[in-house]
Amino acid sequence: MLNEMMDRPVVNKQLVEYMRTKQKPLYGLLGELEADAHKRRVPIIPHETVVFLQFLLGQIKPKEILEIGAAIGFSSSLMAQFVGEGHVTTIDRFDLMITEAKANYEKLNLTDKVTLLEGDAAEILPTLSGPYDFIFMDSAKSKYIEFLPECLRLLKVGGVLMVDDVFQGGTILDAIEDIPRKNRSIHRKLNQFLDLVLDHPDLTSTLVPLGDGVLLITKEKDTIVL
Repeated sequence: MLNEMMDRPVVNKQLVEYMRTKQKPLYGLLGELEADAHKRRVPIIPHETVVFLQFLLGQIKPKEILEIGAAIGFSSSLMAQFVGEGHVTTIDRFDLMITEAKANYEKLNLTDKVTLLEGDAAEILPTLSGPYDFIFMDSAKSKYIEFLPECLRLLKVGGVLMVDDVFQGGTILDAIEDIPRKNRSIHRKLNQFLDLVLDHPDLTSTLVPLGDGVLLITKEKDTIVL
Protein backbone atom coordinates (compact mmCIF):
# COMPACT_ATOMS: atom_id res chain seq x y z
CA MET A 1 0.00 0.00 0.00
CA LEU A 2 2.97 2.30 0.41
CA ASN A 3 3.66 4.87 -2.27
CA GLU A 4 7.11 6.45 -2.59
CA MET A 5 5.56 9.60 -4.05
CA MET A 6 4.00 10.39 -0.65
CA ASP A 7 7.44 11.63 0.38
CA ARG A 8 8.10 13.70 -2.75
CA PRO A 9 5.81 16.75 -2.53
CA VAL A 10 5.72 18.91 -5.64
CA VAL A 11 5.51 22.08 -3.54
CA ASN A 12 8.03 23.47 -1.04
CA LYS A 13 7.98 21.19 2.02
CA GLN A 14 7.39 24.06 4.45
CA LEU A 15 4.34 25.15 2.45
CA VAL A 16 3.07 21.58 2.36
CA GLU A 17 3.41 21.37 6.14
CA TYR A 18 1.58 24.69 6.50
CA MET A 19 -1.30 23.51 4.30
CA ARG A 20 -1.56 20.23 6.16
CA THR A 21 -1.50 21.64 9.68
CA LYS A 22 -3.06 25.11 9.49
CA GLN A 23 -6.27 24.25 7.67
CA LYS A 24 -9.37 23.04 9.49
CA PRO A 25 -9.06 19.38 10.57
CA LEU A 26 -11.64 16.69 10.17
CA TYR A 27 -13.52 15.78 13.32
CA GLY A 28 -15.28 12.68 14.59
CA LEU A 29 -14.99 9.23 13.07
CA LEU A 30 -13.88 10.58 9.69
CA GLY A 31 -11.05 12.47 11.36
CA GLU A 32 -10.08 9.30 13.22
CA LEU A 33 -10.05 7.38 9.93
CA GLU A 34 -7.78 9.99 8.34
CA ALA A 35 -5.39 9.97 11.29
CA ASP A 36 -5.23 6.18 11.38
CA ALA A 37 -4.50 6.01 7.64
CA HIS A 38 -1.64 8.48 8.01
CA LYS A 39 -0.28 6.54 10.98
CA ARG A 40 -0.30 3.31 8.96
CA ARG A 41 1.09 5.06 5.87
CA VAL A 42 -1.95 4.17 3.80
CA PRO A 43 -1.87 6.47 0.73
CA ILE A 44 -5.17 8.35 1.11
CA ILE A 45 -5.53 11.88 -0.22
CA PRO A 46 -3.43 14.34 1.85
CA HIS A 47 -5.14 16.89 4.06
CA GLU A 48 -4.61 19.83 1.70
CA THR A 49 -6.53 17.86 -0.94
CA VAL A 50 -9.19 16.99 1.63
CA VAL A 51 -9.81 20.68 2.35
CA PHE A 52 -9.82 21.56 -1.35
CA LEU A 53 -12.28 18.75 -2.08
CA GLN A 54 -14.57 19.93 0.70
CA PHE A 55 -14.56 23.46 -0.71
CA LEU A 56 -15.08 22.28 -4.30
CA LEU A 57 -17.97 19.94 -3.50
CA GLY A 58 -19.55 22.63 -1.35
CA GLN A 59 -19.69 24.81 -4.47
CA ILE A 60 -20.70 22.11 -6.96
CA LYS A 61 -23.34 20.54 -4.68
CA PRO A 62 -23.29 17.19 -6.52
CA LYS A 63 -26.07 14.64 -6.25
CA GLU A 64 -24.37 11.74 -7.99
CA ILE A 65 -20.65 11.02 -7.54
CA LEU A 66 -18.51 8.30 -9.09
CA GLU A 67 -15.12 7.32 -7.69
CA ILE A 68 -12.58 5.06 -9.38
CA GLY A 69 -10.32 3.64 -6.69
CA ALA A 70 -12.05 3.23 -3.32
CA ALA A 71 -8.98 2.08 -1.36
CA ILE A 72 -10.03 2.05 2.33
CA GLY A 73 -13.12 4.17 1.64
CA PHE A 74 -11.80 7.44 3.06
CA SER A 75 -12.35 9.77 0.11
CA SER A 76 -15.74 8.25 -0.77
CA SER A 77 -16.80 8.67 2.87
CA LEU A 78 -15.67 12.29 2.73
CA MET A 79 -17.56 12.92 -0.51
CA ALA A 80 -20.69 11.27 0.88
CA GLN A 81 -20.99 14.21 3.29
CA PHE A 82 -21.82 16.48 0.31
CA VAL A 83 -24.42 14.57 -1.74
CA GLY A 84 -27.50 15.34 0.37
CA GLU A 85 -30.12 12.85 -0.79
CA GLY A 86 -27.79 11.72 -3.58
CA HIS A 87 -25.31 8.87 -3.74
CA VAL A 88 -21.65 7.92 -4.14
CA THR A 89 -20.68 4.95 -6.31
CA THR A 90 -17.12 3.72 -5.98
CA ILE A 91 -15.07 0.96 -7.63
CA ASP A 92 -12.20 -1.18 -6.39
CA ARG A 93 -10.72 -4.56 -7.28
CA PHE A 94 -8.42 -5.31 -4.36
CA ASP A 95 -9.93 -7.65 -1.76
CA LEU A 96 -8.03 -6.19 1.21
CA MET A 97 -9.12 -2.67 0.32
CA ILE A 98 -12.72 -3.76 -0.29
CA THR A 99 -12.93 -5.45 3.09
CA GLU A 100 -11.55 -2.42 4.93
CA ALA A 101 -13.67 0.05 2.95
CA LYS A 102 -16.86 -1.86 3.73
CA ALA A 103 -15.98 -1.92 7.43
CA ASN A 104 -15.39 1.83 7.35
CA TYR A 105 -18.73 2.50 5.64
CA GLU A 106 -20.42 0.46 8.36
CA LYS A 107 -18.56 2.35 11.10
CA LEU A 108 -19.46 5.72 9.56
CA ASN A 109 -23.10 4.70 8.95
CA LEU A 110 -22.73 5.29 5.21
CA THR A 111 -23.91 1.98 3.77
CA ASP A 112 -27.01 3.68 2.34
CA LYS A 113 -24.95 6.53 0.86
CA VAL A 114 -22.07 4.63 -0.75
CA THR A 115 -22.19 1.67 -3.13
CA LEU A 116 -18.93 -0.22 -3.63
CA LEU A 117 -18.69 -2.07 -6.94
CA GLU A 118 -16.15 -4.88 -6.74
CA GLY A 119 -14.01 -5.62 -9.79
CA ASP A 120 -11.92 -4.11 -12.55
CA ALA A 121 -12.97 -0.57 -13.49
CA ALA A 122 -12.28 -1.36 -17.15
CA GLU A 123 -15.11 -3.90 -17.02
CA ILE A 124 -17.43 -2.02 -14.69
CA LEU A 125 -17.36 1.48 -16.22
CA PRO A 126 -19.05 0.44 -19.52
CA THR A 127 -21.97 -1.00 -17.52
CA LEU A 128 -22.75 2.29 -15.80
CA SER A 129 -25.20 4.80 -17.24
CA GLY A 130 -24.68 7.96 -15.19
CA PRO A 131 -24.81 10.84 -15.59
CA TYR A 132 -22.56 11.91 -12.71
CA ASP A 133 -22.09 15.45 -11.46
CA PHE A 134 -18.61 14.69 -10.13
CA ILE A 135 -16.11 11.92 -10.84
CA PHE A 136 -12.99 11.34 -8.76
CA MET A 137 -10.32 9.17 -10.37
CA ASP A 138 -7.58 7.94 -8.06
CA SER A 139 -6.61 4.51 -9.37
CA ALA A 140 -3.71 2.98 -11.29
CA LYS A 141 -2.04 5.94 -12.98
CA SER A 142 -1.23 4.01 -16.16
CA LYS A 143 -4.99 3.37 -16.56
CA TYR A 144 -6.07 7.01 -16.54
CA ILE A 145 -5.89 7.31 -20.31
CA GLU A 146 -7.80 4.04 -20.68
CA PHE A 147 -10.57 5.11 -18.31
CA LEU A 148 -10.90 8.65 -19.69
CA PRO A 149 -13.40 7.92 -22.53
CA GLU A 150 -15.82 6.19 -20.14
CA CYS A 151 -15.42 8.93 -17.53
CA LEU A 152 -16.29 11.58 -20.11
CA ARG A 153 -19.26 9.53 -21.32
CA LEU A 154 -20.59 9.27 -17.77
CA LEU A 155 -19.90 12.90 -16.79
CA LYS A 156 -22.69 15.40 -17.33
CA VAL A 157 -21.96 18.50 -19.41
CA GLY A 158 -20.46 21.02 -17.02
CA GLY A 159 -19.66 18.32 -14.49
CA VAL A 160 -16.19 17.95 -12.98
CA LEU A 161 -13.73 15.10 -13.37
CA MET A 162 -11.01 15.34 -10.70
CA VAL A 163 -7.89 13.24 -11.30
CA ASP A 164 -5.40 12.71 -8.48
CA ASP A 165 -1.62 12.11 -8.43
CA VAL A 166 -0.75 13.33 -11.92
CA PHE A 167 2.72 14.74 -11.17
CA GLN A 168 4.43 11.62 -9.82
CA GLY A 169 6.50 13.61 -7.36
CA GLY A 170 7.58 15.93 -10.18
CA THR A 171 9.09 13.09 -12.22
CA ILE A 172 6.42 13.58 -14.88
CA LEU A 173 8.80 16.21 -16.33
CA ASP A 174 11.82 13.90 -16.48
CA ALA A 175 13.09 12.28 -19.66
CA ILE A 176 11.85 8.71 -19.90
CA GLU A 177 15.41 7.35 -19.92
CA ASP A 178 15.84 8.85 -16.44
CA ILE A 179 12.80 6.99 -15.11
CA PRO A 180 13.32 3.54 -13.51
CA ARG A 181 12.23 0.85 -15.95
CA LYS A 182 9.46 -0.37 -13.63
CA ASN A 183 7.85 3.10 -13.77
CA ARG A 184 8.26 3.87 -17.48
CA SER A 185 4.82 2.65 -18.51
CA ILE A 186 3.18 4.92 -15.91
CA HIS A 187 5.39 7.83 -17.00
CA ARG A 188 4.62 7.39 -20.70
CA LYS A 189 0.86 6.89 -20.30
CA LEU A 190 0.47 9.72 -17.80
CA ASN A 191 2.20 12.10 -20.19
CA GLN A 192 -0.05 10.91 -23.02
CA PHE A 193 -3.07 11.45 -20.79
CA LEU A 194 -2.03 14.98 -19.82
CA ASP A 195 -1.20 15.96 -23.40
CA LEU A 196 -4.58 14.69 -24.59
CA VAL A 197 -6.63 16.45 -21.92
CA LEU A 198 -4.78 19.76 -21.73
CA ASP A 199 -4.88 20.28 -25.50
CA HIS A 200 -8.44 19.09 -26.17
CA PRO A 201 -10.72 21.82 -27.63
CA ASP A 202 -13.88 20.49 -25.95
CA LEU A 203 -12.43 20.13 -22.46
CA THR A 204 -11.61 22.85 -19.95
CA SER A 205 -8.92 21.79 -17.52
CA THR A 206 -6.61 23.14 -14.85
CA LEU A 207 -3.70 21.71 -12.91
CA VAL A 208 -3.52 22.31 -9.16
CA PRO A 209 -0.30 21.59 -7.19
CA LEU A 210 -2.00 19.84 -4.26
CA GLY A 211 -0.58 16.57 -2.94
CA ASP A 212 1.03 14.87 -5.91
CA GLY A 213 -0.84 17.03 -8.41
CA VAL A 214 -4.56 17.35 -9.16
CA LEU A 215 -6.14 17.78 -12.59
CA LEU A 216 -9.66 19.21 -12.87
CA ILE A 217 -11.61 18.71 -16.10
CA THR A 218 -15.02 19.83 -17.31
CA LYS A 219 -16.54 18.86 -20.63
CA GLU A 220 -18.13 21.55 -22.79
CA LYS A 221 -20.45 19.38 -24.88
CA ASP A 222 -22.21 16.05 -24.55
CA THR A 223 -20.14 13.98 -26.97
CA ILE A 224 -16.37 14.21 -26.73
CA VAL A 225 -14.21 12.72 -29.49
CA LEU A 226 -10.75 11.83 -28.24
